[in-house]
Amino acid sequence: MASNDLYAIADFCLIPIGTAEPSVAEYIAECARVLEKSGLKYKARTIGYGTNLEGSWTEVSQAIHDCHAAVHAKGAPRVATDIRIGTRVDRQIVPGTGNEGKVQRVQDILAKDVKP
Repeated sequence: MASNDLYAIADFCLIPIGTAEPSVAEYIAECARVLEKSGLKYKARTIGYGTNLEGSWTEVSQAIHDCHAAVHAKGAPRVATDIRIGTRVDRQIVPGTGNEGKVQRVQDILAKDVKP
């Protein structure tokens, strides 16, 4: 990661449009292949829709771009993507641990709740 590049945690939902079949699983699998090749840390959510992706802003943006290109190449005439990207500069984030760290902090807080 370039020293001036921001570390980013992205949440994105890629939506193939105009496909011949109602299922878009093949297109999403193609995007997952792209993400795997990128070497970035990612996790597809099993509840709801979307994927968490983290790395440098430049790499994350490129990976989402490459997913679009791959899904178009697979035959989707249109692709829409909702993206949320978070960055922070108030503390150092070890690459690949940003999203897990956020989730762990919330779980630690909830673990302190008194159960009836």
